[in-house]
Amino acid sequence: MIRSIASALAAVARPALLRLEPELAHHLALRGLELMRAHWRIPAPAPELAVTCLGLRFAHPVGLAAGFDKNGDYLDALGAIGFSHIEVGTVTPRPQPGNPRPRLFRIREAQAIVNRMGFNNEGVDHLVRQLERSTYGGVRGVSIGKNADTPLERAEEDYVTCFRKVYALADYVAVNVSSPNTLRLRELQSGEGLERIVTPLLEERVRLSREHGKHTPLLVKLAPDLSDEELPSVARELRRLGVDGVIATNTTVQLDGVPGILPKHHGGGLSGAPLHARSVAVISRLRSELGPDFPIIGVGGIMSARAALETLAAGANLIQIYTGFVYRGPDLLFEILRALSGERRAVSLEPSAR
Repeated sequence: MIRSIASALAAVARPALLRLEPELAHHLALRGLELMRAHWRIPAPAPELAVTCLGLRFAHPVGLAAGFDKNGDYLDALGAIGFSHIEVGTVTPRPQPGNPRPRLFRIREAQAIVNRMGFNNEGVDHLVRQLERSTYGGVRGVSIGKNADTPLERAEEDYVTCFRKVYALADYVAVNVSSPNTLRLRELQSGEGLERIVTPLLEERVRLSREHGKHTPLLVKLAPDLSDEELPSVARELRRLGVDGVIATNTTVQLDGVPGILPKHHGGGLSGAPLHARSVAVISRLRSELGPDFPIIGVGGIMSARAALETLAAGANLIQIYTGFVYRGPDLLFEILRALSGERRAVSLEPSAR
C-alpha cells in the first residue's frame, strides 16, 4: 500500500518534471526521491529472481546504470526503490564541471535522451565519503574515468587513482572507456589502448586484494558503435586481458534514430528507445564471441518489461535501466520485476547461448 502511494506521488510529479529544463528536473527528482525515501516499502523480491554473477549475489537482475547518481549522493534513496544494484559515477580523480550547458536534451517523441555531459562530478574523494556513509545493502558498482585535461597518454594514471580509492567500498568497478563526451576517450576501448588501461588496473588489484582481503571484479563498458569487425577483436582482448565482465552498451553517437528532431551539430550520446535494437545486437554478438560463462551486464533502451526480457534473452546476465527510469520512474522497475516473476515460473530465463 505504501509503495503504491509513493509510486502514485512519483507519477503525479513526473509530468511536471518533464516540462522543466532537464538538468534541473534531474536534480529535483533526486531530491524528491530523497524526501520520499522513508515512504518506500518494497516487498522482498521472489527468491527465484536472485542471480549469482561476478561472484556476487544480486536480489534480482535489474539495476540502475551509471550517470544517474554521479557522486553517490542519492545511493540510499535510489536503493530504497528496490534496485538490486546501483552503479554510481562516472567519477574522475579531480572534480570537474563537465561540458558547457546546454548538454542534456530530451527527445520525448522518440522516448530518448541525448547527453554530452562530459563526466561532470565532484571527484573521487567526494564519492568515497558518500559510499562510506551509505547504508544501501544492494550491490554497489562504481564507474571510473579520466579527467578531461589528462592527456590520453597518461589516462591509465587517472583510472588507477580512482580504482585504488574506491576498491574497498565497491562491489565491482566499471572502466568507462566508451563515453562519447570526453575527447578521444573511445580510442581506449580496443587494442593497445584497452591493454594500456586494463593491465595496470589488474596489476594494482593484486596488491589491493591482499591489502583489503577482498576481490573486486573489474568490468569494461563498451560503446554500441563498434563495427561488426571490431566487436570480435574487442571480445578476444577482454578474454585475453582477464577482465571479469563487460557492460554493453554505452550511448551511441549515431543520431539517425531520431532524424530531424535534434540538430546534428549538438553531438553527444543517444540513449533510450532508439538504442535498444543496437544494444541487443551487440550483447548477442558478445555472448557468441565470449562464450556462455562470461558475465555481461546489458543496458540500452530498456523502456519496458518486453525490452528487458529481450536484453536478457540476447545473453545478458543482468540489466540496467536509465532513460526508461527518467521517463517512467519506479513503475518501470516494478513492471520488469512482475514480468520476470512470471517468466521464472514458466520457463528458464538463462541466456540462449547457455
